[in-house]
Amino acid sequence: MATYDVIIRNGQVVDGTGAPAVESDVAVKDGLIAAIEPNLAGTAKEEIDARGFIVTPGFIDLHTHYDAQATWDGELNPSACHGVTTVVMGNCGVGFAPCKVADRAALIELMEGVEDIPGTALHEGIVWEWETFPEYLAALERRHYSMNVAAQVPHGALRLYAMGRRGAANEPATAQDIEMMRRIAREAMEAGAVAVSTSRVLEHQSIHGEVVPGTFASEAELRALAGAVADAGHGVFQAVPMGAVGSYVTPNSTAANLQEVELLSRVARSTGAPVVFSLLQTHEAPNAWREAMAICERARADGARIYPQVAARAPGTLSTLDAFHPFYRRKTYIEIAHLPLDERVVRMRRPQVRSAILSDPDVPTGSDTPVGRRYLTLKRTLAQLYALGAEADYEPPPSRSLGAQAGDDPAALEARAYDALLEQEGRALLFGLPMNYAAGDYSAVAEMLRNPITLSGLGDGGAHVQVICDASMPTFMLTFWVRDRKRGERLSLEFAVKKQTADNAAAYGFIDRGVLAAGMCADINVIDLKNLSLELPVVAADLPKGGKRLLQSARGYVATLVNGVITRRNDVPTGARPGRLIRGRPGAAHTLGAQRAAG
Repeated sequence: MATYDVIIRNGQVVDGTGAPAVESDVAVKDGLIAAIEPNLAGTAKEEIDARGFIVTPGFIDLHTHYDAQATWDGELNPSACHGVTTVVMGNCGVGFAPCKVADRAALIELMEGVEDIPGTALHEGIVWEWETFPEYLAALERRHYSMNVAAQVPHGALRLYAMGRRGAANEPATAQDIEMMRRIAREAMEAGAVAVSTSRVLEHQSIHGEVVPGTFASEAELRALAGAVADAGHGVFQAVPMGAVGSYVTPNSTAANLQEVELLSRVARSTGAPVVFSLLQTHEAPNAWREAMAICERARADGARIYPQVAARAPGTLSTLDAFHPFYRRKTYIEIAHLPLDERVVRMRRPQVRSAILSDPDVPTGSDTPVGRRYLTLKRTLAQLYALGAEADYEPPPSRSLGAQAGDDPAALEARAYDALLEQEGRALLFGLPMNYAAGDYSAVAEMLRNPITLSGLGDGGAHVQVICDASMPTFMLTFWVRDRKRGERLSLEFAVKKQTADNAAAYGFIDRGVLAAGMCADINVIDLKNLSLELPVVAADLPKGGKRLLQSARGYVATLVNGVITRRNDVPTGARPGRLIRGRPGAAHTLGAQRAAG
């Protein structure tokens, strides 16, 4: 009789291929799935009774920013509690390798500005052990995690490394510069990077207001970077197109965004490299995303491999008293901001304090800084915010917006926001839906998700830590889209699992994961779908130097296995760290477990 490490018995196996769920047992040995069959004979060191639960592949999150956090933290929250077993970091052209010693502060300031990660936490937390990208991968490989990690080569760091201040200042690259960047990118890909990433978004700026190096890169430069991916024989070229996000969205930038999608399509055609780019619906041009999708369809008909990466909901900005909110620059509020939250709430409920805060002018923030722009955007979009509520309604009707409740009076609008923030003893959250919500519902998102050429992602785990907590999207896909949605059609369970597992794995060339089958990596979730729930986001001061961040946990993950080891049991981490660096290789297995099985 066979002996295994773990047997998961009697679960509804949703294998990631899109096939109907079937009741079966899953056996795990030496980090791999050994067998999947009903009434499996054999014994195991541990058995999990999955009767009444679903069993899925571990989720693969393609868009995270754990580049720094991965050097000091093995847990990698907020992704760890949402069934994620593989993360891809280094998105948006920002990261920390390659990097000369003299440029470390510049890359920290870039990451702080672009991804809203406190600079104090980065300066204190990053354990620098590298200069080149292969050395960065080696540093990651020496660490152990609660999930597997994969790294992309960020264009911003690469350009600064190759061109110095000329690269940082976005000066045009010479032919020699381009050839050097291609060579360094290829070396990184051959060492195990899984992609090269770039940002072309004007809103992505350092704390000094400098856009990401490479934002205005020529088509020749982009083709060279994608060519490095093609030369290596694996991986993708990841991009955030100009005009894709944020407060710079105008009719002109919508046209620019479509031109960017055309540009990326040409890059995919000419180089043969797969191209993945972010696609969102803007309220200013609510149908432009369909035009972008049509461009991709035409390119794919010509043989190009191009994938729009879409979000499962609006990339939601969160406002709360303990992090970022529309009154934090008011003089009277600044005077009490140092107080513990409970005491602050008591003060803010006093009529004279309320009146003072609402009537105070804003203390200048510096509108040309990322924080200043973020604050101005929050104030400008205040009418479009919603009270998230104790039950976390992510698809609220427009009638529930603060603007609809307050009417046309700006003073009434601010008063409504003030009072809403004081609910739930000051732990209430205001939720902004700046994109993917033009019709006041998720009809556009449903259409994007259902398109077979799209990838599911954009959770930004590890980034925008005081204003966004979208790393919970894997759980949201199962709760909202599969089970709970009331204002439109839902997705099938099998489709929602495939979208987050096999589809993402195939796009990035992760050939040993994303599907439950014998011989595949034993990254597995056992989920109580009936009782699965998202907790409300909370503020935690657990970053280095006491930096604050938003965290959102879940309830209903019976077990999560990474490389065959249980990392979470009944929503509680076991402390196990079986996760490893995934090195991209052309046509080869990516994990330690699969490599062991191969030889």
